[in-house]
Amino acid sequence: MTPIRHNSRDDAVLDAARDCVLAVGVRRTTLTDVARRAGVSRMTIYRRWPDVRALVGDVMTREWVAVALGAAPEPDSAVPVRAQLVEGLVEGLRAFREHPLLRKILDVDPELLLPYLVDRRGASQNALLEVLIDAVRRGHEDGSVRADHPVRQARSVLLVVQSFALSLRTMTDDADPELAEADFHDELRHILERTLAP
Repeated sequence: MTPIRHNSRDDAVLDAARDCVLAVGVRRTTLTDVARRAGVSRMTIYRRWPDVRALVGDVMTREWVAVALGAAPEPDSAVPVRAQLVEGLVEGLRAFREHPLLRKILDVDPELLLPYLVDRRGASQNALLEVLIDAVRRGHEDGSVRADHPVRQARSVLLVVQSFALSLRTMTDDADPELAEADFHDELRHILERTLAP
């Protein structure tokens, strides 16, 4: 997975949109606010994005692909692919859940994520699937991942990780120290190991 490339003007607009969403949420962000913060005209934004949701979609893709790239371990031929994949997914989950943009959207505009859960995949999901499919195939080659349909395996893994990423706070319990978020990270590691092991 390669980083999403934008020109410097696009990056300025995406940065401004991210900052607006962090300040007031998606519903209260306007293209006028974004243009003002980015120092560009509204028409400059309209030429590239038809509305706030399209713009925020690109912000989410940029931010979350960067999180995934940042969490991926350095390739190491001495370590089985499955171990690298599982560790990268758990670290990615931790970083994703701590990302301020995700926290703001979950707190203020969670319905924005619904289409990507029940209707269609988004660009960041497709980018993550590319990485997962490649890793699963490499795991088949080194024997550390159970041989099966690699696309189905990758999609199934993403479904599991996605549920932890977006629904974990509904299962943690501050009153029980064994139901803390870190314990669920360990549980995810166990689930992924068992799912992918030959």
